[in-house]
Amino acid sequence: MRRRRDNAAEATAQQEAEDAASALALHLQAGGALAPIPALGLALDPGETVYADVVCATARFYATEVPYEQGAGYFEDHPTFGRQWVPNHRLDARRRRQAEAAAQEQWRDHNPARVVLTSTGLRLNLAGAPTAWLPFDHVLMSGITVTPGRRELVLSYSVCAPLLLAGAAAPWLSVAVRHLSPRTPVQEISDN
Repeated sequence: MRRRRDNAAEATAQQEAEDAASALALHLQAGGALAPIPALGLALDPGETVYADVVCATARFYATEVPYEQGAGYFEDHPTFGRQWVPNHRLDARRRRQAEAAAQEQWRDHNPARVVLTSTGLRLNLAGAPTAWLPFDHVLMSGITVTPGRRELVLSYSVCAPLLLAGAAAPWLSVAVRHLSPRTPVQEISDN
């Protein structure tokens, strides 16, 4: 019973997010503009305007180095040679394969963040870092990836790893970011 209620609540939230994004798209297509709002705790550049202040789940897509312990083995008491170290090459190879798999490009650094959409770009304030704002400017954006039916948005940049924004605000942000960056290529991926 609880699962059915959770699924119904999730479907309702999904529908509300899609409705808000559709309403914004229609408003902008009819010649409307994004409405400025105040954003507390964020220093703005001159002429910069805030359009959204929301909380999203965020992640970055990149590869990294993953250290692993080498030199696995055990001591063996040999009748002729005495106590000696016997290397375990299979365990070393398994640890190396696991480290290589963990080092591949994947979504990392999953954090909730305060996301502020401005006329200049996105500003992220990761949970636990109250004064640090990460800038993601629109002029550096190289691509927008949207998956209809899912509440997530992937923004690619020419100077850093792609950024994933997920949550109820993602569909609305997708429409607003496309409006503010009309020359950025948009890719829509089917949800199958």
